[in-house]
Amino acid sequence: MVIGITGGIGAGKSQVLTFMEEEFGAACYQLDEIAHQLMEPGHSCYEQLVDLFGEDSILLPDKRINREFLSAAVFTNPRLMEKVNNIVHPMVKEYILGEISCIHLEDPSKIIVIEAALLIEDHYDKICDEIWYIYTEEAVRRERLMEGRGYSKEKVDSIMKTQLSDQEFRKNCQKVIDNNGCLSKTREELKKALVF
Repeated sequence: MVIGITGGIGAGKSQVLTFMEEEFGAACYQLDEIAHQLMEPGHSCYEQLVDLFGEDSILLPDKRINREFLSAAVFTNPRLMEKVNNIVHPMVKEYILGEISCIHLEDPSKIIVIEAALLIEDHYDKICDEIWYIYTEEAVRRERLMEGRGYSKEKVDSIMKTQLSDQEFRKNCQKVIDNNGCLSKTREELKKALVF
């Protein structure tokens, strides 16, 4: 069983992954983390991103990619974001397909959970048996991002503006997990969702 977990920024997707791993022994993958690994020197995305931006712009003194620079550059330039996505996303997908194949060979009954904000846009419905939407009210998400991560109102606005609406998430996901209340309520919802 391959489950995709998605939702807007600040919805608590990482919290859901932790629960899935601890309670159900799921193999969990955060696609952002995989992307960061593939951007390290010697990995598949590194050279292409350096070629796109130039060494002077994108590299830190230790020759690693400056992810803060990269994030700021793409959020203000949709064309550049598309170019970066065209480099990174196919390689992330190739990596996760390899992981799924290995896990299926070792333990066909194991639940695999992959998490990303862009599962729907990147057509992970072709890989996942189900996609679950982690729903959290926008006001709660804003508070988490500004207080928990120290984001400015402007940064939160710019990120949320690029993400799917609640209606789009609901339309494209098989299950909705409400993550507005306490964690125990979310856990109960996840347990119910795992009954097929």
